[in-house]
Amino acid sequence: MANLYTHAKSNIRKTWLLITSILVLIIGLGWFLSYLFNNEAILIFAVVFSVLQSVLSYWYSDKIALAMTGARPIAKKDNPELYRIVENLCITAGLPMPKIYILDERQANAFTTGRDADHAVLVVTQGLLDKLERVEIEGVISHELAHIGNKDILLQTVVVVLVGAIATISDFLLRVTFWGGPKRDSDNSNGGVILMLLGIIGAILAPIAAILIQLAISRKREFLADATGALLTRYPEGLARALEKISADPTPTRTANNSTAHLFISSPFKGKQGESWLIKLFSTHPPVEERIKALRDMFA
Repeated sequence: MANLYTHAKSNIRKTWLLITSILVLIIGLGWFLSYLFNNEAILIFAVVFSVLQSVLSYWYSDKIALAMTGARPIAKKDNPELYRIVENLCITAGLPMPKIYILDERQANAFTTGRDADHAVLVVTQGLLDKLERVEIEGVISHELAHIGNKDILLQTVVVVLVGAIATISDFLLRVTFWGGPKRDSDNSNGGVILMLLGIIGAILAPIAAILIQLAISRKREFLADATGALLTRYPEGLARALEKISADPTPTRTANNSTAHLFISSPFKGKQGESWLIKLFSTHPPVEERIKALRDMFA
């Protein structure tokens, strides 16, 4: 039966599986392009690029995610009340104190990033601090600390880099397919057309692969983090109320993008962008109504 410990082990396996899969994918594409253009330098570049992105995925993915959102670090003197809330919950959860960042957005939201509990970062928006009550903020922070304890953060953060890598590959394939095609003689024209078609197909499939990677982050992680956070505060209603306010907040987020959306406690896409059928189809978050119901049913 699945539990907290099997979930954490599964996250570790998924992380290394994703990193390995992307490494193999990039090298495979490099071999294909080197064959297509009859240039071994492309394969060498692909090998170097795949190794570098794997290193970046593990060691620097949190810094990349923070840079993409524009969050800034704060000290205890900048917001002592927020620090006290985090410190108290960390003591209860038996976790080290994460670094705290503020995201200057009016939308109420939050996320965690980092490769492990000792290198974790908690990010809350200014809108969250302005719009939520203390017990609701505690509920949100307990949920985010649960992601740290459940070892969700490495998998979630690595996906940011991997999706970016696949987007780069897709763009490169499209450019070389349409603008930099190889020179072929008439005797090899049929084979050249087939290779060009394969290149186009690869460019089309690359974004789909990125979406599938994001979907590898099971929606169940949010339910488990909700339940773990509620047990941490012993007050599930606080998180339930917070989710109601966050989901009802129509304020858009300027820094919202498909690479980092899965990090947040609730999808940052709002307004017309949030109504997109494509975003809903590939959402990494379960419906908020289901999460709220599960929380209120916990201690009904």
